Amino acid sequence: MEWPLFDLRLACGPVSLRAVTDADAEELAAVLPDDLELDPHRERFPGLDPARDRQRRFVQGLWSSRGEWSPDSWCLDLRVDTADGAVGVQTLEGDHFGQLRTVDTASWLVPSERGRGLGVAMRTAVLGLAFDHLGAIAAVSSAVLDNHASLGVSRRLGYADNGRSLIRTESGPAELQHLRLTADQWRAGGHRVEVSGVDPCRPWFGVA
Repeated sequence: MEWPLFDLRLACGPVSLRAVTDADAEELAAVLPDDLELDPHRERFPGLDPARDRQRRFVQGLWSSRGEWSPDSWCLDLRVDTADGAVGVQTLEGDHFGQLRTVDTASWLVPSERGRGLGVAMRTAVLGLAFDHLGAIAAVSSAVLDNHASLGVSRRLGYADNGRSLIRTESGPAELQHLRLTADQWRAGGHRVEVSGVDPCRPWFGVA
């Protein structure tokens, strides 16, 4: 089965990104940060060691993203590399993208690589794909109030606050800050992102 997304390549500053493969999944699961909040709706397996079950939930989430892909609603999980190898995952999502032309993002970095500006670079890379190649008109992001790293990345890239809501997390209810970035705000930033292999992927993203 042809999966052209595996040939998609993004680069921005010190990071390069490509779609997560099955071969990547175990390597990434092994460095999964302990502070990463996984989908609270994904069932736990009581018979598994908690650490292994956490890795299982992460990998199953990757499989779900690929298995449930639709040109109208998709979730692209990208492996993030520096010169030292894999350092995290950056996700780009488009729900009802053909109509709304709005993307959402999520990401994580291994603790040893935080505080070096990599979060900004990897978010910039996927925004370059969304705005400059897929015709997005807006990008949204959300983070709990104590996730200063995620909120800092958003504000550095020009996102504006867009309200708050309550969500259920593994540790209980939490207040979520929503942010939004428009295409005009993105272009005003003068960002430089290298993208290759996107043309065969356009039908998969629902882009003519």
